[in-house]
Amino acid sequence: MKAAHLGIFFAAALVQNAVGAEIPLIDSVKSSGTFSIASGLDYAPFEFVDPNGQPAGLDVDLANAAAKLISVKLDIQRIPFASQIPSLAAGRVKVAWATFTVKEDRLRQVDFVTFLQSGTVAMVLPDKKDSISGAQDLCGMRVAVQTGSAADFTADKLSESCTKSNLPKIEKLIFPEQKDTIQAVLTGRVDARFDDSTAAGYYEQTSKGKLVVAPGVYDILPLGVAVQKGDKATAEMMQAIFQQLIANGEYKAILDKYGMTLAAVEKSRIITSVNEIAE
Repeated sequence: MKAAHLGIFFAAALVQNAVGAEIPLIDSVKSSGTFSIASGLDYAPFEFVDPNGQPAGLDVDLANAAAKLISVKLDIQRIPFASQIPSLAAGRVKVAWATFTVKEDRLRQVDFVTFLQSGTVAMVLPDKKDSISGAQDLCGMRVAVQTGSAADFTADKLSESCTKSNLPKIEKLIFPEQKDTIQAVLTGRVDARFDDSTAAGYYEQTSKGKLVVAPGVYDILPLGVAVQKGDKATAEMMQAIFQQLIANGEYKAILDKYGMTLAAVEKSRIITSVNEIAE
């Protein structure tokens, strides 16, 4: 082992000892002095590229705070959202940091460490808001969703309810990125777009009234980062990191910055099976 690598190893080990058993660093972080995460950088306000070409957003700020907490370098590997779970399964990364909604189908492939909670909402043009008071008013509408997102599955669930009520199903249009769903609403290609309630609130603010959130929140579920199925060591490291950030106030400060305090949790949880979601 080269001297430089030995220095990194011992520095990482000292960080772990200084923090104590609260943050048990995984071997790859210890040996490299680097904390690598996958991020699509295409889902504001959670992760995006700022005007200067730098990674930004709530997730990025939290990841930077996590790396600082354990005194290592943050390495963001840009991987599209739909490819992140396969990348975990293939061992390309240890942590996919994309505020995944914890859902049964995903739990068959990965485990989660929670740090937020949210639901799905519909975003529409202002003149359509008054026509929607709940789920049934969405029946028959053209709704845009990002492929593989929680909104994608919520659209299917609500559409099934429409059919059971003898109402026209939701016409779901799938787009590769969040920005495409926004453009689809603004151009009139669809009637609404489904999104996470936290991100939707951010876009309502930043669009300056061009897009608004319609009444109704569906499928309230925990949000978390994903780790490889059965990777207990990485899950425990991430849970300890989140708890420390919650305890030291950095978590709240970052959520305040993005107007996300309503999505805050008091305790990070490791979820490995569907029966643990509602605990």
